[in-house]
Amino acid sequence: MSKTKRLMELMIAVNRKRQFTVKELAYEFGVSARTILRDLQELSELGVPLYSEVGPHGGYRLLQERLLPPIAFTEREAVAIFFAVQALRHYSSLPFETETSAALNKFYTYMPEDVRERIDQMRGRVDFITPVRQAKSPHLSVLLDAAIQQVVLHVEYKSKQQRGKREIQPVGIYTQGGLWYCLAYCFLRKSFRVFRCDRILSADPSNSPPLDLQQNHLESKEGLTRHEGETVYLYAELSKEGVEACEADLCPVPLLHVRKDGTGWLEGDIARSDILFFASYFVGLGKEAVVSEPKELRATIRERLADLLTHYADKMDEGKDMEKTC
Repeated sequence: MSKTKRLMELMIAVNRKRQFTVKELAYEFGVSARTILRDLQELSELGVPLYSEVGPHGGYRLLQERLLPPIAFTEREAVAIFFAVQALRHYSSLPFETETSAALNKFYTYMPEDVRERIDQMRGRVDFITPVRQAKSPHLSVLLDAAIQQVVLHVEYKSKQQRGKREIQPVGIYTQGGLWYCLAYCFLRKSFRVFRCDRILSADPSNSPPLDLQQNHLESKEGLTRHEGETVYLYAELSKEGVEACEADLCPVPLLHVRKDGTGWLEGDIARSDILFFASYFVGLGKEAVVSEPKELRATIRERLADLLTHYADKMDEGKDMEKTC
């Protein structure tokens, strides 16, 4: 085996093992301990974060920041990855902001000159438009780590109505319309809730035992409709435009069913405490949705529409009075 190939395979082995001895590596690669020591020295000089420990249980271990082995990309693959990362630049907050910028700079710096020129020409001709938001979401990394590691968080949350503290167990984070959202199980409401990440003022690990939410994720339909409080049955018919609107929102998606002609319906159990939310949601859909059940939701929708009618009627009356005065 050539030295170059051995170094490449050694880098892969080091990343896989995380902790090892020179004797183990020498046996695995069929070379002397002295050769392995020289190879490890070269890897260290290349930037692989190795740490040596002395003593009877000593050896080498890899520090937290692992260095991935080189990956060969074609020119088109490299350009595609560059612009995929470039698309994130419109967001004011990212769960890995510093790393994203560093990766983009590495890609661009080490590309051949002609590829860099091609990227420069493409920059002004392709973009991924996202609304520019001033809202900051500084706890994205904490929320994402909690979702992966199944950790309960104690958060301070400021909604439109109030500000308070609660415990949540994040399922995942997603972005929509330039804002970040966290889908989580709320121990206060005893059901899944979606939280605006920029309204989370603090997020710290809690000592409360977590629920088993391994099967719950952003793409699971059955996993996001779990409720422990009182529930009601929801059924609503959707036009094609209504289906498209529901597909763009995460919350109703677990209830969404689509027919071959493009129309569909929402059906399933929702928390009774969510009726106000769904009333506002269906008011926004307008005539693209027709709610049949529950009756409480239909009544709440009528109340919302009556409030809107009163609100705009007052504005119209004020306008007419001003015209008469003039």
